[in-house]
Amino acid sequence: MKVAIASDHGGYNLKREVVRYLEDKGIDYEDFGTDSSDSVDYPDFARPLSEKVKNGEFDRGILICGTGIGMSIAANRISGVRCALVHDTFSAKATREHNNSNVLAMGERVIGVGLALEIVDVWLNTEFEGGRHERRVNKIEG
Repeated sequence: MKVAIASDHGGYNLKREVVRYLEDKGIDYEDFGTDSSDSVDYPDFARPLSEKVKNGEFDRGILICGTGIGMSIAANRISGVRCALVHDTFSAKATREHNNSNVLAMGERVIGVGLALEIVDVWLNTEFEGGRHERRVNKIEG
């Protein structure tokens, strides 16, 4: 699995922790920035990451900002991206099983590091169930 990860300034510290998790697990990833807590605009990071996931260059993407809301809105503007804003492990599992989400958004100001890493672990290790869910996901793309 190849994972793309990015954040704005509001998610920079949590992104560093998630990167550490990916490295510890031996998961292939690429960091699309930002590289500090200096103020930046979240669409400048969400769009390129989402385009790379859409084009199949990465299997999954992880976006982090202060709340996760801005990143998820920006990512979902890209056709073929199914970005889920998640702040609990139940939703992380459900969005993979039922929605085949390919981008995860989280908010550093909403959840702590421990929970965020549990969410990432569940989300990366849960497979899409297909079946009736595949029919529904296909309707999203029209």
